Amino acid sequence: MTYFLENDRCRVGINQHGAELSSFVRKDLGGLEYLWQADAAVWARHAPVLFPIVGRLPEDTYYHNGQAYRLPQHGFARDREFALVQQSADHLVFRLTDDEASHAAYPFAFELDISYHLVDSTLHVGWRVHNPSAAQELLFSIGAHPAFRCPLLPDEQFEDYAFRVDHPVQFDQYLLAGGLLTGETEPVFSGPATELPLTYPLFERDALVLKHYDFTQITLASARSPRAVRMKFEGFPYLGLWTKGAGAPFVCIEPWHGVASSVGAPSELRDKEGILTLAPGRAFEASYSISAE
Repeated sequence: MTYFLENDRCRVGINQHGAELSSFVRKDLGGLEYLWQADAAVWARHAPVLFPIVGRLPEDTYYHNGQAYRLPQHGFARDREFALVQQSADHLVFRLTDDEASHAAYPFAFELDISYHLVDSTLHVGWRVHNPSAAQELLFSIGAHPAFRCPLLPDEQFEDYAFRVDHPVQFDQYLLAGGLLTGETEPVFSGPATELPLTYPLFERDALVLKHYDFTQITLASARSPRAVRMKFEGFPYLGLWTKGAGAPFVCIEPWHGVASSVGAPSELRDKEGILTLAPGRAFEASYSISAE
């Protein structure tokens, strides 16, 4: 089922399956849709929630206390049915909790709340991960994966767009092989800049994975129109930028609390880079926002 948030300017859809953002329409701009519409021939998702891992594991396998478990890339939350726990005209909260099915792949108790709050033309997205166990630590990662239409307008091209930040930065990517970090880095281009022009060859080697960056927002914009998407994400240690391949008419901006594993053999989950640890009874919270400009 799809639930909607709406005001005079925007209409936003969120699927109960995966608690996944599925539509972000500017009504006051003639119904302009900003979100990728999950064409299965290209990429069949809109904006999946990545939990309880971000990225891939070697052999899709990890260990916990010596016991082997299997998890697919980005975990299972994106393929589970969430419960709707709060609803108003501009606010929705969905919840996923552990069950027998999750325990087979992930032996932890958890409570994951995903909230959506629409204010003017900005959608505020919140995460709350709670450890309900009285004795066991909760090990997890969580990330966002929204895909935005690119180009937004019919007379534009993918290459008309760029990622813009508010001060000069050096774009260094952490390289992937088979979805796993190789330990190597490579500059995306020489010298600090405020803009990264989009081309399909940028993504020939998979996602651009950034670490240690010092900006807290990024704008996807074209020089040919005033339309843009702005994401703000403070406190996220990792960021992914990705599209499916040459000709794919979308691009993803992915703030993460977690990252893919490194090449090698499967290891203990607590040793995976980016894994967060929650003590019994504690909660973790993070948020980001999307503005349709």
